[in-house]
Amino acid sequence: MIMVTGGAGFIGANFILDWIAAEGTAVLNLDKLTYAGNLGNLASLTNDSRHIFVRGDINDRPLVGRLLAEHKPRAIVHFAAESHVDRSIHGPDEFIQTNLLGTFNLLEEVRSYWNGLAQEAHSAFRFLHISTDEVYGSLNADDAPFREDTPYAPNSPYSASKAGSDHLVRAYHHTYELPTLTTHCSNNYGPYQFPEKLIALVVHNALAGKALPVYGKGLNVRDWLYVGDHCSSLRSVLARGRAGETYNIGGNNELTNIEVVRMICGELDRLRPRASGTYADLISFVTDRPGHDLRYAIDATKINRELGWRPQETFATGLAKTVRWYLDHAEWVRDVTSGAYRNWVEQNYLSRGNT
Repeated sequence: MIMVTGGAGFIGANFILDWIAAEGTAVLNLDKLTYAGNLGNLASLTNDSRHIFVRGDINDRPLVGRLLAEHKPRAIVHFAAESHVDRSIHGPDEFIQTNLLGTFNLLEEVRSYWNGLAQEAHSAFRFLHISTDEVYGSLNADDAPFREDTPYAPNSPYSASKAGSDHLVRAYHHTYELPTLTTHCSNNYGPYQFPEKLIALVVHNALAGKALPVYGKGLNVRDWLYVGDHCSSLRSVLARGRAGETYNIGGNNELTNIEVVRMICGELDRLRPRASGTYADLISFVTDRPGHDLRYAIDATKINRELGWRPQETFATGLAKTVRWYLDHAEWVRDVTSGAYRNWVEQNYLSRGNT
């Protein structure tokens, strides 16, 4: 058995589905079920004994300790995090509580559990910490992509809180010899993504005939990684990664935000044309967010060379799968876009106005 934190969220749920399909072994899933946590993401596992769900907070150390003692996982895969830059700008407190203090409390309980394991289990145990490329800061247009040794320069409360959690994980390896692994991924997209992130938001708004908000001039660049490729990379890192090491994971798909939005519109025009005009007619440029990083790009040479992992999807193929999934799962979208979600969109996008 492995233990996954934050397994009802977007990447965590995709990872659990991928893990059970590929590995076939059990998963203990601990999730607080905040606004972005949705057990509907795992509905296909409702009657599968290999998925054990516990609702709880990684800051609840007695709970975490009991779960470790009872289920004896051979690895922890730590996704649990607040993960949206815009939300961290409006309210950074939760990001510190979950990303920094939550990781600390989890590490403390895991360290105690690991120290009590028998020799073979003690040697085989791994703690896999899922982080982000945003801890490295922002790149200029002609800068080389982020490497594992790129200095940290976080520019938002979100990325700062993730940088802090990375440092804690590193410290627990070097101080206590806890066998940790850390991954830094680029922007993920795919099924089950809560519609606050760019691709899911644009698909949702376009189908509803609403404005498609694009920050500034839409020239910020991101490296896009299909979530299925991310899951396969994490299985590779967990199986063959060297304890104490960091691995950057990218999709080799650098695109500006406006290019991404226009590609989504083109895919929707092909699959579900509007009665008149195109979806691109809905594009609306809004005031840029504070401290918006210009460009992220990942150099994934290390994971390619050491573990033999490479993404299987191009952006075009991954986007086609993603748009088709949202078209085929309208009920899922309706369920997650609650009043609280609508209030958030109004606060973050509509109040900015057009530019």
